[in-house]
Amino acid sequence: MLINCVAYQDGKKMADIPVEDISDYLEKPETFVWVALRDAQPEELATMQHEFGLHELAVEDASRGHQRPKIEEYGDSLFVVVKTIECHGGEVAVGEVDIFVGQNYVLSSRDGDSQQGFQSVRARAEKEPHMLRLGPAFVLYALMDAVVDRYFPVLDMLETELEKIEELIFTQGRQRDNIQRLYELKGKVTTVRHVVAPLMEAVGRLHGGRVPSMCLETQEYFRDVHDHLHRINASLDGIRDTIATAIQVNLSMTAIEESEVNKRLAAWAAIFAIVTAFAGLWGMNFKYMPELDWKFGYPMAIAIMIGVCLYLHRRFKKAGWL
Repeated sequence: MLINCVAYQDGKKMADIPVEDISDYLEKPETFVWVALRDAQPEELATMQHEFGLHELAVEDASRGHQRPKIEEYGDSLFVVVKTIECHGGEVAVGEVDIFVGQNYVLSSRDGDSQQGFQSVRARAEKEPHMLRLGPAFVLYALMDAVVDRYFPVLDMLETELEKIEELIFTQGRQRDNIQRLYELKGKVTTVRHVVAPLMEAVGRLHGGRVPSMCLETQEYFRDVHDHLHRINASLDGIRDTIATAIQVNLSMTAIEESEVNKRLAAWAAIFAIVTAFAGLWGMNFKYMPELDWKFGYPMAIAIMIGVCLYLHRRFKKAGWL
């Protein structure tokens, strides 16, 4: 679906133009065309391929979707894949934005359930004509910067969720629930990291070293995006390490709790074992057992068993086993 198709000249908006007139505007000096699509159909991509002269392999990747974040060069043009991340009810939703960039055009195609578009990016760029004069490379930066900025709220959500789980680590009876929540959080962090890490590697090619010619004047801006991605990636590594530690602590708490239960069971088993031993001793019914004929034998046996049980109970309680 076509969102908008706008021509810019010398950093200023010329007009919203129909798709069939794109090729006419591309021939004008100091002019580039910025087209935005959402959930592009194969027919729309084929039309854009004809208008802009897009490479067939790039168009094929955009048609299939589910691409890894990357930046590929095709002659004087770039094909960029970035992933969008949003939170819906505590779940991480991943979308995709395919961006085609040439000397005089920018084409972005957004796919997925993302609720946030890039109208604000276009509005911001149009308010900065001195930046738009840098051409399609600045538009690429603006789009990537907007996508990366939307990673930070997701990162905050992950950190907040981890803090809530950490508060319950030492709460008895919640070990199983904590483990489940920690593994679910670990899955979310892994999902975000699979989005951030390859994009950070790709953006690193747009500043310093051999940079595509169209990005020579915008290297500093792409370095800023790279720095943001590096910060996010470092934070994700920190969260992963904390999750691993929390899992170990939770398992240790479970082991300690099981040990406490085993101590209680062992203590009671020892107490009842003494009673059983005495009862078995006096229940052998040998002929010559003097206490069997003594009228105080039974009370004495009961008293001895109770006394020994009380003594053991006191010792176990003092030792912390009961």
